Amino acid sequence: MKNSTAVIDHVVIPIERERNLLELIRKANIELPTFCYHSEISVYGACRMCMVEVEGRGIVPACSTKAEDGMVIHTNTKQIRGMRKMIIELMLASHDQNCTTCPKSGDCRLQMIAKQLGVEKVRFKQMNTALPVDLSSDAILRDPGKCILCGDCVRVCSEIQSVGALDFAYRGSNARVVTCFNKGIGEIECVGCGQCVKVCPVGALTPKYQISGVWDAIYDKSKTVVVQIAPAVRVALGEYFGHKPGTTTIGQIISALRRMGFDRVYDTCFGADFTVIEEGREFLARYEKGERLPLFTSCCPAWVKFAEQYYPDMLSNLSTCRSPQQMFGALCKDQLCKDLNIAREDLTVVSIMPCTAKKFEANREEYKTEGNPDVDYVITTKELSLMIKESGIDFNNLELGSFDMPFGFATGASVIFGSSGGVSEAVLRFAADTLQKGSAREFKQFRGQDGTKIGEIEIGGKILRLAVVSGLANARRLIDKIRGEEERFDLVEVMACCGGCVNGGGQPVTADTSALPGRTKGLFDNDRMLQFHVSSENPYLQQIYHESLNAEKAHTLFHTGYENRRRITQDDIVLSQAGGERKLSLNICFGTSCFIRGAQTLYTQLMAYIREKGLEEQTEFTASFCGKQCKKGPVVSIGGKTIEHCTLAIAVAEIEKALMTD
Repeated sequence: MKNSTAVIDHVVIPIERERNLLELIRKANIELPTFCYHSEISVYGACRMCMVEVEGRGIVPACSTKAEDGMVIHTNTKQIRGMRKMIIELMLASHDQNCTTCPKSGDCRLQMIAKQLGVEKVRFKQMNTALPVDLSSDAILRDPGKCILCGDCVRVCSEIQSVGALDFAYRGSNARVVTCFNKGIGEIECVGCGQCVKVCPVGALTPKYQISGVWDAIYDKSKTVVVQIAPAVRVALGEYFGHKPGTTTIGQIISALRRMGFDRVYDTCFGADFTVIEEGREFLARYEKGERLPLFTSCCPAWVKFAEQYYPDMLSNLSTCRSPQQMFGALCKDQLCKDLNIAREDLTVVSIMPCTAKKFEANREEYKTEGNPDVDYVITTKELSLMIKESGIDFNNLELGSFDMPFGFATGASVIFGSSGGVSEAVLRFAADTLQKGSAREFKQFRGQDGTKIGEIEIGGKILRLAVVSGLANARRLIDKIRGEEERFDLVEVMACCGGCVNGGGQPVTADTSALPGRTKGLFDNDRMLQFHVSSENPYLQQIYHESLNAEKAHTLFHTGYENRRRITQDDIVLSQAGGERKLSLNICFGTSCFIRGAQTLYTQLMAYIREKGLEEQTEFTASFCGKQCKKGPVVSIGGKTIEHCTLAIAVAEIEKALMTD
């Protein structure tokens, strides 16, 4: 049987499993410029940068055209090159060009493609309109003036995370990517995962940097500044300095941090070992009693916020354990302040994380003592690379350093936390060691890049059914099956980012498809090189439990609770404003409970009634976003009177009564 081929720029290329011309062209070692193509999300075709000429068909978009046998393709004709340059110039004309102060400068796809195409000047008038920078989120900085409308953030938030915090609004030249009701991104349902940051090709979405705060703490001689390093950072930071994905550079990282002025360098994996012990004990206790199962892991702050927003009825199933970052911070400030005889306020704990949501987590009120946080600053892998470069440190030629003890000692079980399936495997290792000494220490069936992994294992004569999911859309589908009693599990691990923390919103961005598997392999290689592989074998952990932690104190330091989060800030949203002197005041609840009971339909009906009766000038209509699961919706307030289970007929009758009273 003849193999299918295509001719690309005079070279014959075999067609195999490529989904479109773009992938086939890249296989031919031709890097077509694109802004809106990502293999993990839907094809959008908005930027038109990947246009190619197919003989007999004319100019077509490579991303949305299927490769067919016998195609003759030209990727770089004079016409196509001119089109691409014009598109870039139009983008630049409507773009904030303060490139030197942009957080994405040097790593901006718009800059790269403009340079690649030889754009030397912009022939069009600058049309950029200054828009306010959104600083409302602890995790993400949003600068709408830099947006190029590629739609990547909209699709990844909707398709991969099923949150839909961003979407398009308006038409033509007024089109913009906006949040719900134009609220700040920190005031809506955004979970802070940072996947929008990863796909944004420009500086419209970036991590909210805390670099200056960390430098200020280091320069303050009255402060003792310690730093913890998450496992996923050690297999990714090297990419910023020319290393292959998965290369472990923890020795160079430690040396760089010491040169930058940190007083002590610790490992977040030490906190992860405590997490395994606490979560393992919690799981075994629940399993023995057969209550509140499945136990959901709670290490990922984006997943926790997602659960608080969309599944408040299942919060009792979440493990009460804090994440490794927060366990480490609480333990560090409790133990180190006593050991060094310093006040809590004089100890600054800095976290280096692969995750933007960790910034939000560290600022949660439950992780503060009298206003002082357990973790003071969180910087991402990207921010650490910038700090190293700011310091002028020759990273690749540093001598290797080692962690400070005791908070720098960790087992292999804690290192694998950075990969999807790693938390489950670490807990299973602990459970196996507890129930059946000498049993298997690796559970490879829960590893890999699949978004959902399901399996059963036998430990100590007990059959455990587990699920491992990464990507919140996958989590939503699984949870809906659990709620519908289509599936049953004992333990469910959830990570917001596909593949786990190695693919976090603060990690290096690359088009290299081998990067994620490489980082994951690097973590499991680290596990194999360490002397202990079960968290309970950590001698320093056992010493602290024995000497410093009774059950009550361990619970205080290592456990937490969750809250039913509102969909949006509690300020009411004005839907329509009265223009006349006499006002009819209406308020409708758009909280989740009311929304699923028809609040949106009722609002549409009421607005149609108001227009029909000519009451627009007299009526002020607002919306609130209660987070209660009250089952009383739709709830409408008319003239101060609250009506539960409201219908159009009931609302109209009450409106007419209110108007007659006026």
